[in-house]
Amino acid sequence: MTRATGVRPHEPVGAWESVPEELSARVPAEQRGPGLGRDGVRLLVSRGTEVSHHGFRELPELLRAGDLLVVNTSATLAAAVDGHMGNARVVVHFSTPGDDGRWAVELRDPDGRGTTRARVGGPRGAEVRLPCGARLVLEEPLSTRGERLWWARASGAEVPVVLRERGRPIRYSYTERDQPLSAYQTVFARPAADGSGSAEMPSAARPFTARLVAELVSRGVLFAPVTLHTGVASAQSYEPPYPERFSVPEASARLVNAAKAGGGRVVAVGTTAVRAVESAAGADGVVRARAGWTGLVVTPERGVRVVEGLLTGLHEPEASHLLMLEAVAGRAAIDRGYEAAVRERYLWHEFGDVHLLLP
Repeated sequence: MTRATGVRPHEPVGAWESVPEELSARVPAEQRGPGLGRDGVRLLVSRGTEVSHHGFRELPELLRAGDLLVVNTSATLAAAVDGHMGNARVVVHFSTPGDDGRWAVELRDPDGRGTTRARVGGPRGAEVRLPCGARLVLEEPLSTRGERLWWARASGAEVPVVLRERGRPIRYSYTERDQPLSAYQTVFARPAADGSGSAEMPSAARPFTARLVAELVSRGVLFAPVTLHTGVASAQSYEPPYPERFSVPEASARLVNAAKAGGGRVVAVGTTAVRAVESAAGADGVVRARAGWTGLVVTPERGVRVVEGLLTGLHEPEASHLLMLEAVAGRAAIDRGYEAAVRERYLWHEFGDVHLLLP
């Protein structure tokens, strides 16, 4: 997702006005060298404007008993499907199911290298032929702000069936090759009975392993599961985030409130976890069980009511996520941290290194 229209953008300065192409993580950590696992990524830690460098496996030493990690349990879908419009090949990125049986989709052109490039959406009434005998009819743009995403209605086969049998994970040109769907699932992912999930991986949680989670639990760190199904992230410049489905269960709401009352720090694992838990927080800072759609955009002007820390990937200079980071940690901390990330050659994107923002 990129900057929100009408919201002051985070304007990067100095060493990270742009991210060198070679700092894109092209393959998962476990494929970058012998002996590496998912947790074999680097961890940049920002405490205010103080920056330190660690391995992700050191995370248990950086947290303390009573801290609470809010984690997203949404499973990643095989959301990219090949199709045809007339005689032309297209790739459909399935983003979000609506309440009326339709799906929000993005149509993209194959680029001949196994990835895709953006195309103009529509037109209204256009039909896309899909595998499994499915057909997709474009009905209307998802928003008056642009025509990248469209509401479309499928017939001939259920979308979850098509995704399961013929879909593949969405990937972009900075990656080296296709990866199995398992490479895009986090240790916290739980498949939904109705086939819903995230179009793209909630990637901040990717470096966690079962062994690391067990060590954190043994040290008294708590976990609060929430769900937010992310849509496609290939947004156009200045396009605001779209509404997404989320759920904060009663047990997790109680855990968050108890951690805050007991002096523990509430640390969100990923911007998706921030959006979910902040959507369930009242003006009084109390989190209550809630589920549905959220259009919340967390900015420095809005601020955060619950989250005190954030574990997140490294975002592009124009990403609206940086406004959320700024809301959590302040502008100076983000600029200082990202300057250090570029200088020390940290890796970007979903298979890259991670950044821990602490009070």
